[in-house]
Amino acid sequence: MYDKEKFTQTLAIDRFIYAVENDFFVEAHELLEDDWNMYKKIGEKNKALVLKGLINGATALALYFEKKRPAGYEKVWPVFHKYLPLLDEVSLDNKDRFYYAKELLIKKNTLVKK
Repeated sequence: MYDKEKFTQTLAIDRFIYAVENDFFVEAHELLEDDWNMYKKIGEKNKALVLKGLINGATALALYFEKKRPAGYEKVWPVFHKYLPLLDEVSLDNKDRFYYAKELLIKKNTLVKK
């Protein structure tokens, strides 16, 4: 479990961004799950897949940096890339924040030693 007091931002995407900016990759993964599940439940498949991509980006970085499981990272990071194009197709409130989250994950990924 994570310290929820660190995440005071109103929007889930802003909490996610804060977590990624501060290398809380495991926590970042958790922060978008409610929205992901909501989009799945209401049939907004592509919006759910965009969130799934961001969640998997954070998960991949958690596997690499926190869990020290580079093989797991190698399996999960491609899921992030798989769903990136959908961001251009969906309508989301505060869409610029989702683009920023995507770019932030890509930037953090440059720190992975390949």
